[in-house]
Amino acid sequence: MRAGLINFMAGFLKNMISVLEVKNLTMNFGGLCAIDSLDLDVAQGEIVTLIGPNGAGKTTFFNCITGIYNPARGDIFVSSPWNKDKIKKQERINGLKPNHITEKGLARTFQNIRLFSNMTVLENVMIGRHCRTSSGIAGAVFRNRSTVKEEKEVVEYSYNILEKIGLSSFVNEFAKNLPYGAQRRLEIARAMATEPFLLLLDEPAAGMNLQETRELAELIMRIRDREHISILLIEHDMKFVMSISDRIFVMDYGRKIAQGTPAEIRKNPVVIKAYLGDEISA
Repeated sequence: MRAGLINFMAGFLKNMISVLEVKNLTMNFGGLCAIDSLDLDVAQGEIVTLIGPNGAGKTTFFNCITGIYNPARGDIFVSSPWNKDKIKKQERINGLKPNHITEKGLARTFQNIRLFSNMTVLENVMIGRHCRTSSGIAGAVFRNRSTVKEEKEVVEYSYNILEKIGLSSFVNEFAKNLPYGAQRRLEIARAMATEPFLLLLDEPAAGMNLQETRELAELIMRIRDREHISILLIEHDMKFVMSISDRIFVMDYGRKIAQGTPAEIRKNPVVIKAYLGDEISA
């Protein structure tokens, strides 16, 4: 019976769609190797976290995936689980511009908040819909029927996201007037407006208090469970990481030194010595 269960799980894992698959990724800045032959993958429906000290190469890794940097070597493959024909289609995205990568279904937030401060909460989310609209300059000038209809759909779609994120009460408020935690959530809402299948969050809990961090953890898991969006995040808050992650990858000086479940990472002697100092309490 145990052997049958093992075979079943092996088959199940084999058939899981990898929405992101990174192989041998290398990024150099002059003589500095910021990322050294890194392998990483994210399966459909997973929450995967990348941890490591400052300078380990985590944000550089995000910048390579999202088209800000073009890596020196390696491959970055994405596979949308939402293909209408239901057939897995793996596509290499190395060298694509950031806007084209967003169109492919990847969206990110940044370590430092990047909102349009003097625009409303709703307008910030509407901007995220730009990559999914078709009206051009002519439509904006002549205001034809299809443009008006599309603009109405953008407003409705954006408001719906704000309701899911818990920000609908701030819809007409300027972004700069939101509490810090709400600004963080607004960045996530704007990223979700692009209709991603993979959401990349760069230190989403940075600067948050305990209550805001708990609410963020609930939000991320809700996005995964209800919206069926896979999550890849960078984070330093270890309790937060351990509470939401399905798997964790650990980086040091541009190299991956460990990977596994939270339980495995918590007990990994290399990780304990290099980053955690001691075993984390649950």
